[in-house]
Formats: sequence, C-alpha cells, structure tokens
Amino acid sequence: VQVAESGGGSVQAGGSLRLSCKISGYTSGNHCMGWFRQAPGKERYGVASIDSVGTLRYSDFVKGRFTISQDNAKNTLYLQMNSLDPEDTAMYFCAAEDNSMVDPYCTGGYCCNGKLEVWGQGIQVTVSS
Repeated sequence: VQVAESGGGSVQAGGSLRLSCKISGYTSGNHCMGWFRQAPGKERYGVASIDSVGTLRYSDFVKGRFTISQDNAKNTLYLQMNSLDPEDTAMYFCAAEDNSMVDPYCTGGYCCNGKLEVWGQGIQVTVSS
C-alpha cells in the first residue's frame, strides 16, 4: 500500500483547508485509513479514521469541525478542516491499513484494528491567529 498526501498550507483562524491522500495498492476489500497530526515537541495523535464500509471515528478535539471522507472511485481520502484554530497547527500524516476495519470498541481518533505500516511523508498545516 502506498499513500501520497496533498493540500495543507497556511490559513487564518476560523478558516478552512482540505487535505487529500491518494491511496493505492490495497489487496483486500477490507481496509481502514485515517489522519494523524504532530505538533513540534508533541506526540503524534490520531485525528480521524474511516474504513471501507464507512465507519467513522474522530478525536474529541476535532469533532464537529473536521470531516473525514473517501472517494472510492478516485482512491482518495480527504480531511475537510473547518473552523481552524492555531492549536490545529501541526504536520498531518495520512495512514492506511490493508485487511483492517474500524474497531467498534475504539473511541479515539484513529481506530483501525490492523497493522499500521504505511504512512505519508506529512503535510504542514499552519493556522495563524
């Protein structure tokens, strides 16, 4: 499986951005993918995830503001980010898992239950106040 991110950039607080992640190489009909983010000096956190049947999960800090979606025809994962806050400034990473689904008992942001082996190289999002 391979991923390639695009989008991101700089925006003022309250603005919007959309991240895209082109995913290729799935061998299974069951797969799961999502987004992480990492701010300087902080740990990497799961932001949101979605599986091949459309089950979604969001972290508490983005619920109601971010929307994860997938376009199966384009093999592309999206993260629409609205009402951005300077606290959202981070490097955002796309992740994908083959033979994986969203864990029904997981309440976090990234809830894929397979083996996480594929990461994007990251894309910067900067929100200014």
